[in-house]
Amino acid sequence: VIRTDRTDPVVFDQAYQWAKDIGKVAVRCGDTPGFIVNRLLVPSLMQAMLMVDRGDASVKDIDLSLQLGAGHPMGPLHLADYIGLDTCCFIVQGWTEKYPNEPAFVLPKCLKEMVDSGDLGRKTGKGFYHWDGDKRGDPVE
Repeated sequence: VIRTDRTDPVVFDQAYQWAKDIGKVAVRCGDTPGFIVNRLLVPSLMQAMLMVDRGDASVKDIDLSLQLGAGHPMGPLHLADYIGLDTCCFIVQGWTEKYPNEPAFVLPKCLKEMVDSGDLGRKTGKGFYHWDGDKRGDPVE
C-alpha cells in the first residue's frame, strides 16, 4: 500500500486493512519509483548488464552465481529476458529521464543495443539467451 505525502492516514490504514481482509499480504511503502520490488529489482538487473558491458563475467556465470550464491530461482539476465528487454529498457529510460541524478538508474549499452536490434528476450526468441517459446536455451555468444 503506497503512502504519499498527500495520503490521508485514515485512508491509508483503511486500504492496508482492506488488503489484509481480502486475504492479501499487505506491505507499506512510500512513493518511490517502482515501489519496493521493482525499485530493488530493476537496478540489480542493470548492474548485471553493466557487468556484461565491462566484460567482468559471462552471461552464464552471472546468472549461475546469483542462483547458487543468493538462492535466486533464476539469474538476473535470464529474468530480464523473461520479462522482456524492451520492458526493462522502457522502465529504466523513464526513470533516468525523471530522476537524472539517481545513480542507481542507468541504461546499459548492451540493453540499448539489443532492444534497438529487436532482440527482446523470450518474446522474440533471442536476448541474453536463445529461446524456444518459454524454454530457455544457451546464452547468445
